[in-house]
Amino acid sequence: MPSLRNLHKLLDPEIRAKNVQALRWELRGLWYDLARPAMPDPVFLVGCSRSGTTVTYETLGAAPQFLKFGWEIPQFWDGLYGPQNNGWHSEAAGAEHARPEQRHAALRYFYQRLGAGWVLDKTCINVMRIPYLHALFPKAKFVFIQRDGRDNVSSMMDGWRHGRNDGDFHLGQFFGPFPEPVAIDGGQFTDWAFFLPPGWQRYNRASLEEVCAFQWVSANRLALDAKRRIPPEQWIHLRYEDLFERPVEMFRDAFERLGVPFTDELRVRCEHLRPTSIVKGTPKKQKWREHNPQAIERILPVIAPLMREMGYDPDA
Repeated sequence: MPSLRNLHKLLDPEIRAKNVQALRWELRGLWYDLARPAMPDPVFLVGCSRSGTTVTYETLGAAPQFLKFGWEIPQFWDGLYGPQNNGWHSEAAGAEHARPEQRHAALRYFYQRLGAGWVLDKTCINVMRIPYLHALFPKAKFVFIQRDGRDNVSSMMDGWRHGRNDGDFHLGQFFGPFPEPVAIDGGQFTDWAFFLPPGWQRYNRASLEEVCAFQWVSANRLALDAKRRIPPEQWIHLRYEDLFERPVEMFRDAFERLGVPFTDELRVRCEHLRPTSIVKGTPKKQKWREHNPQAIERILPVIAPLMREMGYDPDA
């Protein structure tokens, strides 16, 4: 029985709404356990943080065929397998970490909150978990977006420093204290932002540009290595730069590959696509030359080999 001191909380509309929502989710979860309604394998939009995943997600998610949260769910995925249950190894996961009960937990979570249908998920840590997700969902499709390493690293540096317009990207707010001291950029940062790649501990005292270069290389290397395991018809590869140069053609192809009609409404949306930034300034190509030119020049030798592999000219 609730304490008399807490009875006023029962009259609070916000608290009551949260309690009703929690009860609704619990009942839907119990129904899912009993009835096992059909749920198709999801579509996973993956890419390094600050590579255009948000505008791509919003555009793909405008199709009525998809169910979506509208936000990322890293705490859910990390709860299945992540730093707090893998000895702080990283937020990456391989096929060997996949378990049947994790597939059930994911589909149950989707059904509870979104209902039965085709889910489009955009959670940036999943760029390091593609083999794991493919093992859980063999028929899932993956939409991978890449971005010029110089611009991507520069944007991540801005994100580390400034956060976003509705919060920040640092991980201590979710994980709590890190298991060892973090003093990135001379101690300016005492925890990590965006995501933890394998080997993150080696960079706990590195400069910010070195850390962001490491994150960019790790995310894209893991994704491109995973691509070899995914059937070609389940892998859709996009470029951030095409958001500015050919958005209609890019998204028409993506929707067709997904088997979703590219309607007039979607075409008009793409024709008027205006990528926005939740960090700093208007998105554009070669933005690094204005924001972090000296830092990017210092780490260019680190990212140049993978840039060339991905079709970029690091000397341009």
